[in-house]
Amino acid sequence: MKLDENKKELWWKPAMEMFARVIGWIAVPIILALYLGKWLDEKYQSEPKYLLICVGVAFLLTNIGLIKNVIKTSKKIDQEVNKQKEEIEK
Repeated sequence: MKLDENKKELWWKPAMEMFARVIGWIAVPIILALYLGKWLDEKYQSEPKYLLICVGVAFLLTNIGLIKNVIKTSKKIDQEVNKQKEEIEK
């Protein structure tokens, strides 16, 4: 009986893991790009040029990372759903 209760309590865990990865893929590249772009602009005195380039690259990397994570997580969720369906059928 306790095993069933533990399964019910952990239903949110995969969703929270995916949420944390998504936030990481959004926040980390843009923060790094902002600092790097600002530093490069100050070093080479080319005000918004490197900032815009770094933010553009961060945007592309964020999208690629998000797509890969969504595909990976969706496959994992499909496997879990299929596993639960097999358990129910038994």
